[in-house]
Amino acid sequence: MGWLKTIQRRLLGSSSGSSPIYDGIGAGRRAIAWSVGNPGAIAALLTTQNELRAKSRDLVRRNAWANAALESYAANAIGTGIKPQSMVIDPALRERIQALWRDWTETADAAGLTDFYGLQALACRAMLEGGEALVRIRYRRPEDDLPVAMQLQVLEPEHLPVTMNTLADNGNQIRAGIEFDRLGRRVAYHLYRSHPEDGASSVTMGAMSSGSNLDIVRVDASEIIHLFRPLRPGQIRGEPWLARALVKLNELDQYDDAELVRKKTAAMFAGFITRLAPEDNLMGEGAADINGVALAGLEPGTMQILEPGEDIKFSQPADVGGSYSEFLRMQFRAVAAAMGVTYEQLTGDLTQVNYSSIRAGLLEFRRRVESLQHGVIVHQLCRPIWRAWMEQAVLEGALVLPGFIRGGAQKRRQYLACKWIPQGWQWVDPKKEFDAMLTAIRAGLLSRSEAISANGYDAEDVDREIAADNARADALGLVLDSDPRHDKVPTAGAPLTPTAAPPAAENP
Repeated sequence: MGWLKTIQRRLLGSSSGSSPIYDGIGAGRRAIAWSVGNPGAIAALLTTQNELRAKSRDLVRRNAWANAALESYAANAIGTGIKPQSMVIDPALRERIQALWRDWTETADAAGLTDFYGLQALACRAMLEGGEALVRIRYRRPEDDLPVAMQLQVLEPEHLPVTMNTLADNGNQIRAGIEFDRLGRRVAYHLYRSHPEDGASSVTMGAMSSGSNLDIVRVDASEIIHLFRPLRPGQIRGEPWLARALVKLNELDQYDDAELVRKKTAAMFAGFITRLAPEDNLMGEGAADINGVALAGLEPGTMQILEPGEDIKFSQPADVGGSYSEFLRMQFRAVAAAMGVTYEQLTGDLTQVNYSSIRAGLLEFRRRVESLQHGVIVHQLCRPIWRAWMEQAVLEGALVLPGFIRGGAQKRRQYLACKWIPQGWQWVDPKKEFDAMLTAIRAGLLSRSEAISANGYDAEDVDREIAADNARADALGLVLDSDPRHDKVPTAGAPLTPTAAPPAAENP
């Protein structure tokens, strides 16, 4: 092994006159104090996740900037909801599926506080703040009179004990509360009955309500959706999104608070009088209090004559000058980069932006959001719920899908085919965006369906609404400038030639 030590010695620059190939290694002055570890994807969070989550929640509760960043991310990622569009070929069947889904979304929340799209926003915010979220699928009885006998319950990740690492009775391995079989597949989640930090006041988890809230119950993995953003191969638990900004944001909050107190102290105008005879009353001074302190007041326009040797000095607290706002701006840019949002979204400060700069920043941010939408929220949350919902609807007869149960995997995939449409983006200058979209459609580079989906709408719903509007306008004899069917206009903006109105009904 002498050859290996020789290579290591040369790479680290320990031999005479040599230097390391990479600046980050070696025993030089700049790298000698850089002590690092290299834990695996699982071990990195086993000992730190609870503290990271607690500090993240603390900052979101009391820090306006941390809360604003999470609100902005959740609003852009979910908005009014990421909605499904069934891709079943049969139009009548597709409409029945969509109609049943719309009915079910109103009753999807087991707590009855919101609808399915509100649960999406709740789960997304829980993932951003705590690093992950759990959604439990709750199957109901027929007498509950639901469109589909299934509801959802969003749970915070504290229900899943990160310290539970053992071997199950059946031989499966349990890591961070998650049970894996011998092939590495998730087969169960071991959950606290209630939130472990809520104590006796916590609301229990329905069917798991018997016993102490610190009791752990095994729940089959088919009933649990584990929502988190994987950052490393092999990662099984989520990391709070504020992890890289915790220290800087906390210190920045303390600095800003100290500056506010300093400004408040500086605003307390005070003067100090030096006089020859302490018993003399000057400047309207009143009687001394029990501590021997007497105060004098000033009125506007006062010209006070002082005795020889007397003097007045006013407090002059130090000021940071004009560097305060610029310092905060630079620090906020670093915090925004760590949190994955733009500076303007974090602070609401639009004083130094123009159309080009804010559009470039939003484009980069929206690429990140789209990656989160399709790679995490749709894949981990929306698709499993759609699959469980359709299976339950078929089992109870709310949907009749021939061959869904016994037709094989290919038939099931045809019924489950679905396109998830996020809410459309609102641009700074929509006219330019729509002109570009119209050019792409006419050039054959973009379909109308895709353009409509990009704005968060279902193309079939839009087409039905357009057809209904046109039929109503024709019945009333209306000719609108927004109707592209009337193409007799030689130039844009010229008045349209009205069509003949339908003949009036004769009086009987």
